[in-house]
Amino acid sequence: MKHWFKTLLPLLFPLMVGAQQNNISPFKVIAFFIDKTEDAHLSFVHEANKWLPVFGRQNNFTYDSTTNWNNLNDTFLSHYQVVLFLDARPEVPAQRAAFKKYMDNGGGWMGFHFAGFALTPSDFNQDWDWYHNEFIGAGQYKSNTWRPTSAILRVEDTTHPSTKRLPGLFKSSPNEWYRWEKDLTKNPDIDILLSIDSTSFPLGTGPKPYEIWYNGYYPVAWTNKKYKMIYDNMGHNDIDFENGTNKELSFQLDNEIQNRFIIDALLWLGGRK
Repeated sequence: MKHWFKTLLPLLFPLMVGAQQNNISPFKVIAFFIDKTEDAHLSFVHEANKWLPVFGRQNNFTYDSTTNWNNLNDTFLSHYQVVLFLDARPEVPAQRAAFKKYMDNGGGWMGFHFAGFALTPSDFNQDWDWYHNEFIGAGQYKSNTWRPTSAILRVEDTTHPSTKRLPGLFKSSPNEWYRWEKDLTKNPDIDILLSIDSTSFPLGTGPKPYEIWYNGYYPVAWTNKKYKMIYDNMGHNDIDFENGTNKELSFQLDNEIQNRFIIDALLWLGGRK
């Protein structure tokens, strides 16, 4: 009998672990977005609100979304383990203070693309030093590629839970890529997870010459080691603006490897393996 049990135990163990995992309560994710934004950003928001609930059911987390940024308060946030900014940041001082307190107390956050944008002067001035200079660490937006094009992304930290299951290089969905004010490689608090590989150049098609990148180092996703956070520059779909049809030409979440990064990032932020 003992010999039979020892033989059977290795076969039963994965099922026992799976059963234990299935009994763990799902962690909760809340996404904030604005409903008046550029079509390319809103296209990604619609994608996220369609697919992240599906990813949640498959990976044991729940997903809610809201355009009510007044929900950035202590009481509301206490019900969620992870906060997402899909296409913007809070503008009201009380909302900003509540978010900082949430992060200081160990909350999880993932921001996409325009959530990191700040440019003075613009409709999104750099008027929040903690968020842009310390938390995300990139400072102001400096420039971007155009049109949205795919890039070959390189995994910079292969040990982070969000990147362990990724190949060393992979092709992204088409995206508008940002360049930043600050050099993240010189910030000891920043751990760069993904960057644009040099095989991507030239990146962008113009028509303006400065919208095409021919060289340089461009981080795409990173974490600040002082917080439980990930910023991901991806989140801008390709839209047919030129011909005036506004037809969606590409989708961020139509990419298995890129989705794997997002899912594993959320699992890490939610405290799961």
